[in-house]
Amino acid sequence: MTKIAIVQQAPIFLDKEKTIQKIITLIEEAAGSGAKLIVFPETFIPGYPDWIWRLRPANDEKLTEEIHALLLSNSVNLKTGDLISICNSAKKHKVTVVCTVNERDFEHSQTTIYNTNVIIGSKGEVLNRHRKLMPTNPERMVWGFGDASGLKVVDTSCGKIGSLICWENYMPLARYSLYAQGVEIYIAPTWDNGDVWISSMRHIAKEGACWVLGSGSAIRASDIPDNFPGKAILYPVPGEWINVGDSLVVAPGGELVAGPMHKEQGILYADIDVNKSSAAHRKLDVAGHYARPDIFKLHVNTSPQSPFKLD
Repeated sequence: MTKIAIVQQAPIFLDKEKTIQKIITLIEEAAGSGAKLIVFPETFIPGYPDWIWRLRPANDEKLTEEIHALLLSNSVNLKTGDLISICNSAKKHKVTVVCTVNERDFEHSQTTIYNTNVIIGSKGEVLNRHRKLMPTNPERMVWGFGDASGLKVVDTSCGKIGSLICWENYMPLARYSLYAQGVEIYIAPTWDNGDVWISSMRHIAKEGACWVLGSGSAIRASDIPDNFPGKAILYPVPGEWINVGDSLVVAPGGELVAGPMHKEQGILYADIDVNKSSAAHRKLDVAGHYARPDIFKLHVNTSPQSPFKLD
């Protein structure tokens, strides 16, 4: 059995360094409770850009630019070791950490932000970086489109882990690419919540014969710092739940074993047996004996994409 921890807490919005320090504290807490796999919500560093659903693009342009500039300057640069302290904490406590961040790309224009999922192994190494393939609706005003170079399942000390972010989980072919790589622990950091999302997590556990860890975001208006630009306009009611969370754990086959953690901040724990994933494939193996490769075949372009090429 492996003890897992899903962190359902608020970040320190638009403050990369303070959020990283909070993550280290939460890793220590979860590891101290025996967790070997610790999962954080969507774009925890330095927070999900919920304001894009509230701003009026034509009327709030100045405020939009002010907030975006803060997000850009507080986004993670993987090339310069922004996550090194988290990696060191994972190594110190011998835990696997899955953290989704706003990642600033310094390879090209240096101004594009990606919604990026990072898997850090128990030896402190970054095992995978997956950039969200398709931002949803107004998210496209914040994040670039990722490619499939990180659409991978990786071996960890906890089992074979793969992850899709938020509404990527509604993309059947993206899910199938993880099933075909033998995912045992399927992690879904998200801003979504509610009955439909919960039903989807149970469906994926049945369809993929894998453990599903839905990592929700529980945020109140009071979690937004007072110096956040336009807070009085965007978040005027301190007690408002901006997001209710709904983190949960689903066993292979679809049984809900922990959560959903609703309108609550904390850490959701569960014990999982990775071997149950293999056993669940006996009845349904959509990328194995239940597949029809003579009729259907998925091709995934895993080459890194670049806007230019130097000859």
